[in-house]
Amino acid sequence: MFRLVRAGWILTREGVIAALPAEGLTGLPAFGHRVAGLLARRRARTARRSERLSRAINKLGPSYVKLGQFLATRPDVVGTEVADDLALLQDQLDFFPMAASVRAIESSLGRPAGDLYASIGDPIAAASIAQVHPAFIDTPEGQRKVAVKVVRPGVRQRFTNDLESFFLVARWQERYMPSTRRLRPVEVTRTLAQTTRIEMDLRLEAAALSEIAENTANDPGFRIPTVDWERTGRDVLTLEWIDGVKMSDIDGLVAAGHDLFKLAETLIQSFLRHTLRDGFFHADMHPGNLFVDATGNIVAVDFGITGRLGKKERRFLAEILYGFITRDYVRVAEVHFEAGYVPHHHDVASFAQAIRAIGEPIHGQPAETISMAKLLTLLFEVTELFDMQTRPELVMLQKTMVVVEGVSRTLNPHFNMWKAAEPVVGDWIRRNLGPQGIYVDAREGVGAVMHLARQLPELVARADRLSKELDQMAQHGLRFDAPTAEAIGRAEARHTRSGRVALWVIAVCSILITYSLLF
Repeated sequence: MFRLVRAGWILTREGVIAALPAEGLTGLPAFGHRVAGLLARRRARTARRSERLSRAINKLGPSYVKLGQFLATRPDVVGTEVADDLALLQDQLDFFPMAASVRAIESSLGRPAGDLYASIGDPIAAASIAQVHPAFIDTPEGQRKVAVKVVRPGVRQRFTNDLESFFLVARWQERYMPSTRRLRPVEVTRTLAQTTRIEMDLRLEAAALSEIAENTANDPGFRIPTVDWERTGRDVLTLEWIDGVKMSDIDGLVAAGHDLFKLAETLIQSFLRHTLRDGFFHADMHPGNLFVDATGNIVAVDFGITGRLGKKERRFLAEILYGFITRDYVRVAEVHFEAGYVPHHHDVASFAQAIRAIGEPIHGQPAETISMAKLLTLLFEVTELFDMQTRPELVMLQKTMVVVEGVSRTLNPHFNMWKAAEPVVGDWIRRNLGPQGIYVDAREGVGAVMHLARQLPELVARADRLSKELDQMAQHGLRFDAPTAEAIGRAEARHTRSGRVALWVIAVCSILITYSLLF
């Protein structure tokens, strides 16, 4: 609780709470927003919201930096404006000592650092989770330069402690703000916990690098750094060193003689291949994580955040894009219902009408002015009116597409997104929605039926057990075992405590505002 109060105080004093949108707030939330405005530092009141967020989150530490980065990918939760501000957060923290890096390497790999590396240089970049060192290793061909990523000491325990506060706030939000339950704040927090735990295990990042490298082995103009598995563990990741120009350095790309228009096309096509063909994509493709090597290949790094799309989601995306291109709004609406994203109590024709309101304005415009990412953003805004539940994988895709499309338009201001995407999207549609796709679906269906047939004896046995248990329940009533009854009691006590704590927080805020007005 102390951590939560401290975080709330810092966010209030730095003017973050007062800078959040207040439209539609009434009652206690509106009162709290006014209190936060009065308690903010004078200098914070005149700063831009992105500056206030950056200052407050850097004071709160690595866990909150990671929370801010995660929420930047969830405009459905925090709103587009706040998500854009959070996207500006610079995940750059102070370096931790070289001795701590060496201890982490030796503890994780179980060997002396001197046996693993010919030399390790001072860190060159430090983020909330880890920092990166240049190093050299001995090979039969001579010394080879590598990048060594080391997890920050104590970051797991710090995140675990702060995560308790995140869950407490999420539970309060679900309980006291019913209108936000559609956004599933507890589930969002659980997703943050899972993705960050994965990011803090560098073996999993290495596995993501390896998988995407296999998927893209034959893709033109795009590649992934090679993982050195011998020197990779939970706290250490050793990669091929990339000598290249960052895609954020436009002048450097021009000076190196690279074709910016070709790079823009390659980037968007690569992202769409990963998304539609593979269902596994780099979800943090900002310009700082993209390099161009001497041969003109785009090289992506930092795979701590990735996204996956199942076959249903990939088909959903492709059919939506194709439906907008062909102005078949009824089909776009039907896809939403078939996928189960929009509840069936809504009317398909009414939903198609809302989709038409998005699609018609883009027809007649020059293709290079139409943003695919903006189209998906508008689509998700409209689906809120029809009770579409939050789909984290689709929101992450949309947010990544915004970033990738933005990088492409930086390289080529007149970039035609639709023309560049057509070879990839069109090929996927022909393969998966045409005769070949029907054959593949039929083959998978037969396989599923055969699998079900093999499980039939076990299913019959389960049904028999369930029937007997239902008979016993009908005769004797529903009974809980001792652990279940105890867990229910603890949950009820926790909810009661949460209500009391919320009242105390309100009381403290009232005292603080009174104090500020008097003195």
